[in-house]
Amino acid sequence: MSELAARRAIEALRAGVPSRDAVAALGSGQSAIEDRFQALCEGVAGGAASGLLLGGGFGAGKSHLLEHLARMALDGGWTVSRVVISKETPLYDPAKVFRAAADSALRAGQARPAVIEAAMALDLDGRAYAELLRWAASSGSELNERFPATLALFAHLRERDAAFAETILRFWSGDPIAVPELRRRLKEIGEQRPVLPPVAAAELARQRLRFAARLLTAAGSPGWLVLFDEVELIGRYSLLQRARSYAELARWMRGEHGNGVPIASVFAMTDDFEAEVIRSRNDQDLVPTKLRAKDTPEATALAAAAQVGMRIIDREMHLLTPPDDVELKQAYDRLRELHGRAFGWQPPDVAGLERLGATRMRQYVRAWINEWDLLRLDPGFRPETEMVDVPSDYREDPDLERTDPE
Repeated sequence: MSELAARRAIEALRAGVPSRDAVAALGSGQSAIEDRFQALCEGVAGGAASGLLLGGGFGAGKSHLLEHLARMALDGGWTVSRVVISKETPLYDPAKVFRAAADSALRAGQARPAVIEAAMALDLDGRAYAELLRWAASSGSELNERFPATLALFAHLRERDAAFAETILRFWSGDPIAVPELRRRLKEIGEQRPVLPPVAAAELARQRLRFAARLLTAAGSPGWLVLFDEVELIGRYSLLQRARSYAELARWMRGEHGNGVPIASVFAMTDDFEAEVIRSRNDQDLVPTKLRAKDTPEATALAAAAQVGMRIIDREMHLLTPPDDVELKQAYDRLRELHGRAFGWQPPDVAGLERLGATRMRQYVRAWINEWDLLRLDPGFRPETEMVDVPSDYREDPDLERTDPE
């Protein structure tokens, strides 16, 4: 590793950011989860969409592990997206989640979002395009007529009308498309009575997800991996939005995207979420009770889906394993080498933190780096590091559900 790459890795680890250089330097240390992830990808590539839920405390390495899994998938040709749950991207909003996934979707060696790359790479005279069009137009795809219509138009206009072809690409990526203009364009290619029924925004987002995944595979990707980070933020939503978030988590984890849609998902959240939110707030009883009291088919269905999501969090979370002595020694030796290369010196041994089972990898790493920083500036100093845990904050925050008028 070059001096610049070593400096980037050290600075990322100092800040707790799972950069590519930092992850490449340390690896994951989570072999059991890697094995489950590989099995997940193999199953999804074979047509069985599903997900994986990871749990760990703050600083346990969840984001670091997600980046490591992303590199594994990219090396295998997969399309990979990172979605960080936030005020701007709430888990309960399928349209915003899809947009975040589409905007961040990449394949190894590509610069633009992968949905656009896939569309531009399609052989419009080839078998993959013909199969994609046949699937999009079939009742089994459960897609609105906008999708086969825009796919057919794209084949006619990609070389002839770059501006409208770009409009179609933006529609596939999450933007609206003007129905009158779409009807006019369809009539120009011989579709005299195009039927384009309305579709709700949330349902359209789910259809975009299915269509984009099939588009990506038509362009040669084995599947689409969507990584969700900081999922514990849903604990700060109101009860109704928590219910919708639980339901969305269940939809992704159970692969409810349609038959043969190659989408894999990995969720990462704090390991105390079930105890601090689902049980402490009694969500397992309050959520279905309040929803079913509405006495509507939609609320009843949401209650059932939310219960599935809560059971998944309770029973299917795979916990990150704490680092053992062997892993800690390897990480220490690697970081010592990196720090020396980054700053052009020979770092001495440092004590760091006492090796306890509850201490997290990020805490060890930060302590080592900080102590080397201090000794590099003052070789006579004798640093001692103390560790203070900051508890997770799951208090409801109404501001998280307010978004900009955009």
